[in-house]
Amino acid sequence: MKNETSIKYFYLLSFSGETRSKPFITAFFFLIYVVGVLINSSIITVICLEVQLHKPMYLFIGNLSIVDILFTSVTIPKLLHMILSGNHIVSFLQCYTQLYCYVTVGTAEETLLFVMAYDRYVAICNPLHYPLILNSRNCSLMTIGIWAAALLNSLLFVTSVLHLSSCHSNIIHQFFCDAKSLTQITCSTTQQFLIVNSVEMLLFAFIPLTGTFTSYFKIFSVIFKMKIKENQKKAFSTCSSHVTVISIFYVSCISSYLNPHYSEVLDSVFTIIYTTIVPMVNPIIYSLQNSNVKTAMLGSVKGKCFRKR
Repeated sequence: MKNETSIKYFYLLSFSGETRSKPFITAFFFLIYVVGVLINSSIITVICLEVQLHKPMYLFIGNLSIVDILFTSVTIPKLLHMILSGNHIVSFLQCYTQLYCYVTVGTAEETLLFVMAYDRYVAICNPLHYPLILNSRNCSLMTIGIWAAALLNSLLFVTSVLHLSSCHSNIIHQFFCDAKSLTQITCSTTQQFLIVNSVEMLLFAFIPLTGTFTSYFKIFSVIFKMKIKENQKKAFSTCSSHVTVISIFYVSCISSYLNPHYSEVLDSVFTIIYTTIVPMVNPIIYSLQNSNVKTAMLGSVKGKCFRKR
């Protein structure tokens, strides 16, 4: 961002004036962070250790848990530091580093959710071709592609934001440095930013969302045509957790970015939901609705308990 007013830092305004609520806010975010990291780490560990879970669907679930840990780690630790210290100032380097990491994990999650929808599509609509299409090599390439695209997209996006002109203000009305808040304090946008932003929205928002809806439209079409009720229930159970996660993530994310600029409270609420609560809820949804993950986690816990005895 071009500095027209010799601004060397940003001031994050969110929660700064809530003195009485600081203990509650601190405990709330600390609990979300600890629970989210512990549950996601448990799922990653179980998937790595249990041979029966070395399948494409669980590889993607494991990657989603990694993304969720990073999602909360990008925002919550810095937020807790600001609340406890009372220092809401962040340097340019800290702000844009946080923005880069945030855009990276956000892009990775959106792409990963689409790939997981495609995985369910192939499993239900083309079960005979599933081992061929989603073999270990293709899944590894998909995973590498997701992270490579996320890192490159984030680099291009942050570079384009750096060329924007500041509008004589360094106050960010948010609890972290996100793209929406930064663009709100700019006076003008460059052609480079408009192009990068448009391409990003097309490749990592519109196409994944459209692909996800298309996949589930075909999935449900096949499920409703199944004559055996038991097969219908089994197919629904394999998709229900993913549909729930997608719905919560996209509803909160879209609501945040379409929320009017003047409604800072609603903006903060929706942002908190998809950046902190959703990453904590995702593994809970998968572990509760996926019998294999639940069985593996319970078996791991029981095994540790019996070993101690």
